[in-house]
Amino acid sequence: MRVTNLDGRLALLSGGGAIDVERASDGRFAADPQQIYTEWEQFRRWADGVNTETVEPFAATAIRQLVTAPRQIFAIGLNYSEHAAESGFTAPEHPAVFTKFAGSLTGPSGMIDLPAATVDWEVEVVAVIGREAYQVPESAAWDHVAGLTVGQDLSERTLQLSGPVPQFSLGKSYPGFSPIGPALVTVDEFLNPDDLELGCQINGELVQKGRTTDLIFSVPELVARLSSVLPLLPGDIIFTGTPAGVGHARTPQRYLRPGDELVSWVEGIGEMRHTFTGLSAMELGGTR
Repeated sequence: MRVTNLDGRLALLSGGGAIDVERASDGRFAADPQQIYTEWEQFRRWADGVNTETVEPFAATAIRQLVTAPRQIFAIGLNYSEHAAESGFTAPEHPAVFTKFAGSLTGPSGMIDLPAATVDWEVEVVAVIGREAYQVPESAAWDHVAGLTVGQDLSERTLQLSGPVPQFSLGKSYPGFSPIGPALVTVDEFLNPDDLELGCQINGELVQKGRTTDLIFSVPELVARLSSVLPLLPGDIIFTGTPAGVGHARTPQRYLRPGDELVSWVEGIGEMRHTFTGLSAMELGGTR
């Protein structure tokens, strides 16, 4: 099953078209995309029997963010060994957890303002919780995941790394810095949900590419470890980490610039496209 948000209305995707959930269910399920996560199991049962002949065409530009009001957003740092190495760290023994604030969420396309000259890209697989998880064993963790989507953990490196205590959450939470989409894809749609290719391009140039088999802590392990501390709630989001290839680790360092188009994808889910704006020539300082 693939679900999305079309101009603020929950929709099922099928055969290149969309089914409006509220209308197709005669009001059984609301149009608000956020509400569905509190009724995820009932929704799944209903969706399995929906008439897919009622699909209607839609414009990709109508797709909005999948989760509009999550209660918790988790993000995992250094979760690929090669990214940890390029960042100057050894592979962590425990997940490096921080949060991204909800005001940074946006949809899978559109314009994003650059607040500074050191904004970096980090393509990620994002998991959305569909059933409350508390002290869940790794073997049962997938049962609590509604599905997976594409995400970018955009990062303003100067603020993120400012001291005396690094400001990860603030540096990664400017408006638009947490795009997700274009669809939430349920785990059963993947041949192997633990082995997905992900990557991103800037202006057609490949800058990141990896596979989730290289995650240090897999999605099920992250659910188990996080839920050992606190309940994961329906609609919560987990950014699972990025592979190697970020701009900050390059020599010379490279950051996003006005006019750049960033295309991010995950195998079996789809792609996001964002164009960046803002910053004057003086702020750019003539550097790449």
